[in-house]
Amino acid sequence: MRLFEAIIDANHRAVAGDANAGLHPSDFADSLPVIALTCIDPRLNVFFPNALALPAEQFIWLRNAGNIITGQLSSTMRSLALACAVKGGREIAIIGHTDCQVAKTSTMQLLSALQALGVDRSRLPDNLADFFGTFGSERQNVIKACDFTRNSPLIGLKIPVHGLIINVETGKLDWVVNGYEALQTLAKPAMSKTDLAQLGVPGSFRDFDMGEMKFPETKIGASASPVGTSPSLSTPLPPVIKPATLPPLRPSKIPMPPPIRPRNL
Repeated sequence: MRLFEAIIDANHRAVAGDANAGLHPSDFADSLPVIALTCIDPRLNVFFPNALALPAEQFIWLRNAGNIITGQLSSTMRSLALACAVKGGREIAIIGHTDCQVAKTSTMQLLSALQALGVDRSRLPDNLADFFGTFGSERQNVIKACDFTRNSPLIGLKIPVHGLIINVETGKLDWVVNGYEALQTLAKPAMSKTDLAQLGVPGSFRDFDMGEMKFPETKIGASASPVGTSPSLSTPLPPVIKPATLPPLRPSKIPMPPPIRPRNL
């Protein structure tokens, strides 16, 4: 079991009421310290690093409003890169949370709030959503941040980048992006043309005999179809199937469990 797999397992057991749930950090020395990017929401103060069962000295905590990353070379990416290169961070976790106020704030609401603080609209960037990184879904925001991080030239390919959501009522952590699986995908070699041909992938070519190819006997200058006519579809197109709309998930009301803590061997 790898570090964050063990963290998630211990966290879920603690939330379920297991008083002995914990983690032996010494078993994962090669994966420590961990770098975590979370929101600035004060409700998170009680959870970290307890929810990860890590000692404070193995937890590098970065925070910004909404745990947002706006680009592969952004200021936040600079901090993540330095945390890896200078502080020795081995794994990165982008951790969003339920009931995020940034996600609930529209661009117009943000503009009104800024104006109430005396910030004139003319002094703000034209595209507020791009500049402030506002978003509508905590999960999509975490996925986007992981994608920026994983593809940033500042982050080494040996660093797993995980995406998680923590429930601010229960402390439960849930996977959004499994960084180990993403690394395995990147490590797979590209398929050869022969492999693609065996799978029947369009654009691939098997060995073939030119003598087996047959061409229509059309004279030069003759059109394939009589002038004034157009080919018709022999089979009608199927109807478009629209995806079903699912109702939004709501966090459950579960009493706060005791925090899980690192346990030394």
